[in-house]
Amino acid sequence: MNSERTTNYTNQMTDDYYPNGAVMLLQEAMARARMRESQRVAAEERLARRLTSARRWSRLSRWAARHAAEANRAL
Repeated sequence: MNSERTTNYTNQMTDDYYPNGAVMLLQEAMARARMRESQRVAAEERLARRLTSARRWSRLSRWAARHAAEANRAL
C-alpha cells in the first residue's frame, strides 16, 4: 500500500470521526499529556521550594531574634 492511499484512507477515517476537521493525532495527544505532566511536576517542585524556603527563613528569623535578645542582655 503506497503512502498516498494510506494518507487518503486516514483522512477519510478522521473525517468520519471528526466531521468539524478537529483532528487530534495520537502524537499530539501524547505530547499534550507529557506537557501537562511536566507542568504538574514543575508546580509541585515550585511548591516544595517555597515551603523549604519558608522554613529556612523562619529558622533564620528565630535565630536572629535569639541572637538579638542575647546581645540586649549583654548590655
